[in-house]
Amino acid sequence: MSEVEVSLDRHDRFVHVSARDPLTRPLFDELAYEYSSRYAAYISEEELGKELVRYPVEAFAPPQGAFLLLLREGRAIAGGAFMRHHTPATAEFKRIWVSRAHRRQGLARRVLAELEAQAARQGYTRVHLGTGPRQPEAVGLYRSSGYTLLSSHDFGEDAPPGVLFEKYLLPVQLTHASSAD
Repeated sequence: MSEVEVSLDRHDRFVHVSARDPLTRPLFDELAYEYSSRYAAYISEEELGKELVRYPVEAFAPPQGAFLLLLREGRAIAGGAFMRHHTPATAEFKRIWVSRAHRRQGLARRVLAELEAQAARQGYTRVHLGTGPRQPEAVGLYRSSGYTLLSSHDFGEDAPPGVLFEKYLLPVQLTHASSAD
């Protein structure tokens, strides 16, 4: 899959890539560390590892999905993905991540906004996403970004509950250059 660039400023840029792209390695490595450090007491290492490969790579590919990275100087510093949810016209956001070295810069909000815009461009009108109770930063981000809390779900009998959100997207306004008659 070829990269599609979305300009932000002179230092950062979004690229849409395959989940198999080598640029995604930092995202998966840091997510594995994050999940382990926050949830190892509740979920086995084996189960945590399975979470990162639970969905086929193709689920995050157009036309039903997308996988994007925010690059700075050619290196992935943040990213996220979405795939089609089982509910019609609904995307499910996954793998939203910011490098530990680049947090507290508003990058997660930028990734979330770009995921929303891309989902809308691909025809989705609603987003579902979930996070864990040991990720209060994510819960705060989603609440402050207009997401509505849906419900909690269980990861297992001894595990802390998860947190589910949804948001309705505004339609994309497509503009076409018109020629003078």
